[in-house]
Amino acid sequence: MKEPVRLAKRLAESVPCSRREAELYIAGGWVLVDGQVVEEPQFMVSQQKVELRPEATLVPVAPVTLLFHQPADADTSPGSAQQLIRADTRSADDHSGIRLLKQHFVRLTQCAPLESHASGLSVFTQDYRVSRKLTDEAATIEQEYVVEVAGELPADGLKLLNQGLAFNGKPLPPVKVSWQNETRLRFALKGAQPGQIAHMCRSVGLQVLSMKRIRIGRVSMAKLQAGQWRYLMSYERF
Repeated sequence: MKEPVRLAKRLAESVPCSRREAELYIAGGWVLVDGQVVEEPQFMVSQQKVELRPEATLVPVAPVTLLFHQPADADTSPGSAQQLIRADTRSADDHSGIRLLKQHFVRLTQCAPLESHASGLSVFTQDYRVSRKLTDEAATIEQEYVVEVAGELPADGLKLLNQGLAFNGKPLPPVKVSWQNETRLRFALKGAQPGQIAHMCRSVGLQVLSMKRIRIGRVSMAKLQAGQWRYLMSYERF
């Protein structure tokens, strides 16, 4: 019986290729051990059958961005929401064509986190360009929310919501607010601050019952179900 060795070493000897190339093949999800994909170069093998997929490439795995529909009852503390992003919670409607890899779930940065008790579109990325854009341009990227409210809106309430309120002692810039139905308001605003929407609603006699973010910039959550995620498509831009 053969002594167990690291998968990277076995692959490097059998292909043949360098140890570094073997690690890239394995991390890229191109290596099968007894017919199952293994992505850890340090995985120990002995008698198992090790295969390299015919279409394997040494091109490094590109960083990805994940769009997640964060449920209203999810823990918003750092790292908690990310624990809900797993292989089994990927949306069946994900048409990105991206092969799911374990390394897509590591070194993720959450951008524009939702405030406490809010639900909806949340962004996790490995791409520094996406992270930088959503951070550096936060004041100019429009976000859209659907807000369930209770109470009676005064005659001039909608006008005040759109323009004329202050928050934290400073006048708010114009906001686009409209009724979606009898109990839901749509807010489209830039540079949203935690607590701002609830404060605006209280200022006109409304109580916020729930709040869902449905869009960040030009990227919409669309039909993504609560608790599910998908990859950002190659043509989508915030």
